[in-house]
Amino acid sequence: MAVLWNTHLTPQVPTLFLFAFIFSFMFLAGCGTSSQSWSPEEQRQIDSLWLGHLDSEHTDPTNQYSDQVEAQIFGQRLFFDPQLSGNGTIACATCHKLEQRFADQAAFSHAIGQTERNTPSLVGVAFSPWFYWDGRRDSLWSQALEPIENPAEQGNHRLALALLMYTEGYRDEYERVFGHLPKMQSELHHDRRPPNVVWGTLNLAQQDDVNRIFSNLGKAIAAYERLLLPGMSRFDAYVEALQKSHFSDADKLLTQSEQKGLRLFIGEAGCTQCHNGPLLTNNSFHNTGLLSSPGKIPDVGRVRGLRKLLSDEFNCLGNYSDAPDSCAELQFVQTGSALLGAMKTPSLRNVVGTAPYGHAGQFPDLASVLSHYNIAANAMIGHNEAKPLNLSPWEIAQLEAFILTLDAPLQVAFEGAVD
Repeated sequence: MAVLWNTHLTPQVPTLFLFAFIFSFMFLAGCGTSSQSWSPEEQRQIDSLWLGHLDSEHTDPTNQYSDQVEAQIFGQRLFFDPQLSGNGTIACATCHKLEQRFADQAAFSHAIGQTERNTPSLVGVAFSPWFYWDGRRDSLWSQALEPIENPAEQGNHRLALALLMYTEGYRDEYERVFGHLPKMQSELHHDRRPPNVVWGTLNLAQQDDVNRIFSNLGKAIAAYERLLLPGMSRFDAYVEALQKSHFSDADKLLTQSEQKGLRLFIGEAGCTQCHNGPLLTNNSFHNTGLLSSPGKIPDVGRVRGLRKLLSDEFNCLGNYSDAPDSCAELQFVQTGSALLGAMKTPSLRNVVGTAPYGHAGQFPDLASVLSHYNIAANAMIGHNEAKPLNLSPWEIAQLEAFILTLDAPLQVAFEGAVD
């Protein structure tokens, strides 16, 4: 390192002080960190983030088909099938792209229309009790149903989907998983009126049959999506080395700068208040002062999402849930004005490559996300829970360096699930 020092301008500063200053700066910038320097409490916190702690036995009691191989295979077909859309061109995979970590790298997704919020990745999504940024669905299978009928996404109708299952090429796969389809009046298969018009002519029993078929399709898609899991990252390998007290091996896995970023993550930056556990999310809702999209009114977030959830016929307590007695999350759900503007904490697993970030794609990269939290300005709506971090530029860089170590290849829970 070449340092130019003008003694005419600063004659009062001893050379020894200069060397001390340079050494201190280098230390803060990433020198001098060792895996042996973690305290027992820090090691406990680091260990809690290890992917190996993810509950491999996690199930969804509201979906009795979630672990059936035939349902997973059928769900995979449905996930990539554009025939589920109203115009026959939009599949789930249109916005949740396999090659882009099951996201789409757009601020707002473009399907039949444009979505209202950013499309999050589906990797590890099955472990959340709430779905969408505002948590308006409480199961993976009920979440899978909404895009099908959303006019901006797949723009179809549940009746059209139910009738599709009676056609050659679908019926056998459906009945292999869910049993015989209910008898449907033959004239419904030939009715050329719009499905929403025909729906109004059905009696309650017929509507229930359609809803049952529709919910089953969501359960098959969810069975497939449950297989999309994050893989072990460099960070996880680092934790495993710490668990075995192989400190020299650990130091080869994360650079000194990345280790300093980890220390900030679990310490001064307070990231683990929300980004905790093996998926680095508490699956809860927080207002962190994110700006709305230009030209749009502030997003009320969880407040509106909860209202939709409680009135949803496909929620955990509804007739199409396979375990309405397992709904403690919904029965004791948090309510109140504190949720105004609150959005679900995203997982930091595989966050690389899924930019832009935020519910409206407000941030083009991780550096801009960290800058937002470093300042923590007042929220446009509600109260910003985040407090300014006041970190230095090199500390922000170290924090970003650590987050990048969470990247890993996608894992699929059974061979051949992803083409």
